[in-house]
Amino acid sequence: MGKEKSSFQLKVPKGTKDWEGKDMVIRDKIFASITDVFKRHGAVTIDTPVFELKEILSGKYGEDSKLIYDLADQGGELCSLRYDLTVPFARWLAMNSSIQNIKRYHIAKVYRRDQPAMTKGRMREFYQCDFDIAGTYDPMLPDAEIIRITCEIFQSLGWEGRYTIKINHRKILDGIFQVCGVPTDKLRAISSAVDKLDKSPWAEVRREMTEDKGLDAEVAERIGEYVTLKGGKELLERLLKDEKLSANESAKAGLADMDLLFTYLQTFDVLDKISFDMSLARGLDYYTGVIYEVVTEGSAPQTSEGQALQSAGKKESKPKKHASNIDGEEDRSNDPSVGVGSVAAGGRYDNLVSMFSGKQQIPCVGISFGVDRIFSITKQRLAADASAAAIRTNEVDVYVMAFGGKGFDGLLPQRMAVAKRLWDAGVKAEFSWKVKPKLPQQFKAAEVNGVPFAIILGDEELAAGKCKIKEMGLAEGHPEKDGVLIEMENLEAEVLKRIGRPAGVTDSLAEGVNGMSLEEAAKTEPKTS
Repeated sequence: MGKEKSSFQLKVPKGTKDWEGKDMVIRDKIFASITDVFKRHGAVTIDTPVFELKEILSGKYGEDSKLIYDLADQGGELCSLRYDLTVPFARWLAMNSSIQNIKRYHIAKVYRRDQPAMTKGRMREFYQCDFDIAGTYDPMLPDAEIIRITCEIFQSLGWEGRYTIKINHRKILDGIFQVCGVPTDKLRAISSAVDKLDKSPWAEVRREMTEDKGLDAEVAERIGEYVTLKGGKELLERLLKDEKLSANESAKAGLADMDLLFTYLQTFDVLDKISFDMSLARGLDYYTGVIYEVVTEGSAPQTSEGQALQSAGKKESKPKKHASNIDGEEDRSNDPSVGVGSVAAGGRYDNLVSMFSGKQQIPCVGISFGVDRIFSITKQRLAADASAAAIRTNEVDVYVMAFGGKGFDGLLPQRMAVAKRLWDAGVKAEFSWKVKPKLPQQFKAAEVNGVPFAIILGDEELAAGKCKIKEMGLAEGHPEKDGVLIEMENLEAEVLKRIGRPAGVTDSLAEGVNGMSLEEAAKTEPKTS
């Protein structure tokens, strides 16, 4: 310390980033769009600790368990950073046995010790937005609403016609594996291999099954006849007529679920967004029924080089320095074989809660939206869209200015008083923090932040009980280019009228909180350790 020079490099850890400016604006709008849809469907929100007991997370994620961040033993409890929001939700349900049904959403950060590709939204610390329905209901109704919610969210984000929801059923997959002769102890391992078909060609997946996981080659070939299929209603009808699958109880049950689900999706007018994809397996161990994930044009590698590398097989698609080095420090943003991946995924998990409670079984179905991946694609689209509106970094409606001639004192008390009146009316307003600001600098400050209106104060106007309101950015020759005189007593009403907000509309949060006593709030407090 002191005289010795430090070699410490000031930076954020690999796979993380600081957020600011326009990126924060885009991300906040994504959060708002998703939350609006969640609330439209009657969801309530919860929050859980960012770290869980290690044993809570163990054994829930299949091969991906190696990506969990374990924390150092601080003396007492072994903990890990949460990998997703689903397992903590199931733990919460098991601890709160009085809750037998709930529509819940949760927006929070999760952590995975994966190889980052920052510009593609593949990070080690990232946000997930989860929506889950817990409770016993008639078959496929909650599942259908989850799909409908997914479509509403991507429509609200402006992705109409630019995404596909891949869907499958774990019972169908398990039935196919049984029919094809996969040993019971290899079901999850083979399922995990099949799940890689969106990233690797069938030849590579087949090699992994036979060489790495010891599956008989003939069994692998039979699996290939099914898992390379994809389509819509016609594929479902084809599978329903398959005598071998119909004779298998697991496949039969899964196909019946899908037939009913497709009927509901038709009613919800979202069936055209669906691709029945037999290669979709979802590697997480806790799924028991319908599974799905959302892909878009940014999900796969975006360059012809990347596509060529993928089709050439896994060994050629990834340089050795990336192959299995979980702790590798490489950022793979420029790796042409890496795409954004799925932007949302989920499914049914009927047995996860009972893993914690030991007795109580609460069926659940849900979906998780990867905000950072959605952000990555949205930002690319905005950059490519010349007609996209400029992104403002703040939401100020009015900039309060002052001007004057010789002897001008800056009218600071008057500017502060006007700002105070606007704030009281719920209007977002700013003024210069200089005692005697120059008018050009005030206009520049408003223009830089894209503030739509200015209130301009002058000695003569104030003496007459008036001020000017000016809409920024009007063309030369416009009759209101220089502003419009208004009565100071009507200031709030005039501003609210121009920014399109009814008078008297403010944040109702305070009213809601003031209407609840501390005793009432305490009654709703969930269980803790």
